[in-house]
Amino acid sequence: MEKNTLFDKIWDSHVVRSVPNGPDVFFIDKHFIHEVTSPVAFLNLEKRGIGVLHPDRTVGTPDHNVPTVDQDKTIKDKLSRMQVERLRENCKKYDIELHDLGSDHHGIVHVIGPELGITQPGMTIVCGDSHTSTHGAFGAIAFGIGTSEVEMVLATQCIMQTKAKKMRITVDGELGGGVTSKDIILYIIAKISAAGATGYFVEYAGMAIRRLSMEARMTICNMSIEMGARGGLIAPDETTFAYLKGKQYAPKGEAWDQAVAYWKTLKTDEEAVFDKEYTFDAADIEPMITYGTNPGMGIKIKGNIPTTEGMEGSNKISYLKSLEYMGFAPGEPIKGKKVDYVFVGSCTNGRIEDIRSVAAFVKGKQKAANITAWIVPGSREVEKMAHEEGLVKILEDAGFELRQPGCSACLAMNDDKIPSGKYAVSTSNRNFEGRQGPGARTLLASPLTVAAVAVTGEIADPREVF
Repeated sequence: MEKNTLFDKIWDSHVVRSVPNGPDVFFIDKHFIHEVTSPVAFLNLEKRGIGVLHPDRTVGTPDHNVPTVDQDKTIKDKLSRMQVERLRENCKKYDIELHDLGSDHHGIVHVIGPELGITQPGMTIVCGDSHTSTHGAFGAIAFGIGTSEVEMVLATQCIMQTKAKKMRITVDGELGGGVTSKDIILYIIAKISAAGATGYFVEYAGMAIRRLSMEARMTICNMSIEMGARGGLIAPDETTFAYLKGKQYAPKGEAWDQAVAYWKTLKTDEEAVFDKEYTFDAADIEPMITYGTNPGMGIKIKGNIPTTEGMEGSNKISYLKSLEYMGFAPGEPIKGKKVDYVFVGSCTNGRIEDIRSVAAFVKGKQKAANITAWIVPGSREVEKMAHEEGLVKILEDAGFELRQPGCSACLAMNDDKIPSGKYAVSTSNRNFEGRQGPGARTLLASPLTVAAVAVTGEIADPREVF
């Protein structure tokens, strides 16, 4: 009997037709849309006189371009305003569920899907956004698509897709104190590089992964694409089921029991073969931080920026260019570097657990005078919980500014930009040149590390500060 991976089981059950020597016609269970990549797709449908085949399988929310202050007022930026208005019009026209600005469940698309229970094990999920891989934490095949593919899914509920190669990354052992899931994924990317998983779908396994909460698992799957992967996934287990139980769109009653019985089958068979495997020891992982201009340029916070020893040609040139942009030198320590901004938020670390962890560490303390501290909940639900639990007061007393839900300073598509030349330690997912604003210098880290930086005003090890 053939031994299959979790990825095989979900993929093969969703293939409508295989094209000889070509891609599969692949059925999509859930399609998330937002204001940036959907307007052109809807416009093309209209031009072709085609409707939306399964509007009940699509869910929309504006997130990328939305302001995070005064969301009840008209959006000032003309393009952003137009894109959000188009999303409203298209969702209304085609009877698509929309969680609009100001509604109870508005938020970042990859935050509201799981918290509403829309995201479930065994599903295929797409969105016109690369960090759709987040949903893989539930044991789903989830990946980002382009605008033409958004149009294809709206029209047919299918996509033409070639099956990816399979990789398994096992993290075994116990994590040390102050080490989070963000450190795990930054460590993995630093080890295998920002292109090390190109062409693969990655399954994460091992004791250290199984012991993570659902929110922590989402952080890991979210950043799978930062090492070139098509997506990442984790087999569902009791942690997954407990998270989903009672959620608005989760199955109820007898349907719940049937769903869980199926979900329990969603695991890789013993002796199933992967195209590539990596194993890491959790004990070797420490708080991590990036120093360059791609997420693979990461080091342990107590480490030194790598030297150019052994580098040649274009690799050396691009490496030095990256350090020049960041204002760093090869071989110097990263710890102690002065910082200007901290940002807690995004689809990577904008969930309630992230905000709780920062609040717990800064309680009774003050941010450093040189730090501007932004904390942006990933959804209205997260914002509500942060108020109810008293976290907002703790954070505001410490000098943090709480903003309204949205992608915010993760990317420079809204008003929350880091000024040119300034350093930001961010819980987001990318540190490319200009990612957080023209000339902005971004260092990626965990919420705990961000809390330590906020309090000290410089790059600091959370294990020492707290």
